[in-house]
Amino acid sequence: MNADLHCHSTVSDGLLAPIEVVRRAHANGVELLALTDHDELKGLAEAKAEAKALGMRFVDGVEVSVSWGDDTTVHVIALGIDPANVQLVEGLVRVRAGRDARALRMAAELDKVGIHGAYEGALRFAGNPALVSRAHMARFIVEQGLARDAKSVFDHWLAKGKPGYVSHAWATLEEAISWIHGAGGVAVVAHPGRYRLTKAALRKLLTEFKACGGDGIEVLSGSQWAGDVDEMATLARTFGLLASTGSDFHGPGESWIDLGRMPALPPDLVPVWTRLH
Repeated sequence: MNADLHCHSTVSDGLLAPIEVVRRAHANGVELLALTDHDELKGLAEAKAEAKALGMRFVDGVEVSVSWGDDTTVHVIALGIDPANVQLVEGLVRVRAGRDARALRMAAELDKVGIHGAYEGALRFAGNPALVSRAHMARFIVEQGLARDAKSVFDHWLAKGKPGYVSHAWATLEEAISWIHGAGGVAVVAHPGRYRLTKAALRKLLTEFKACGGDGIEVLSGSQWAGDVDEMATLARTFGLLASTGSDFHGPGESWIDLGRMPALPPDLVPVWTRLH
């Protein structure tokens, strides 16, 4: 199964419209696709219609922002949800409400270190104050010639502990999983190797995730090092979690891995799509 269960469109911080994401995935041989924009469901109807026209299997998804532990932002992928579920829709509205205020605070911090106009620049890329993210800030900084790519921007200015980082209270782990399950979906920890957690902290996160009813873990992710696969596979086995895979594609020239280009999951793991309709 060539499945890609984590990617983004212009509805959040991707570079391609939902219909273009689907067409690119289909051209790359993807058999099962999930569009998982950050805290937003608006691109799903368009993507689903195009996938149907192309004869490609599609599941509705979203990437939910979660605050965990001591100021760590974790992302939980929702797969196979009902996009019309009231509890999920209202929960995501609440999560999105904090993005604009956070972006203004981030811009103020960046201004102190000589990066001016970051909010206006990020808004130009995002188009909507409710969707402004660190990725949009990063694109503005790259555009200004201050960094070679978005990863460099995060490493120098936007990651935790850097000058432009601003903490924010997103959904709790329990809330996010409750919304996802209430909408008939499966909850998956996104790119666990990206959070810069110690091994002990990562196990604590997965222990709490499992206790809240969490279902799966991204064993393969375009946002993790290839060397993380064995560790994530071991964690999937240890915690009895379903295994997921996703490129975390944001756009051509910006993502490390293109849609549909992930390797196969380890054969002994139970793929998350066995739980998807």
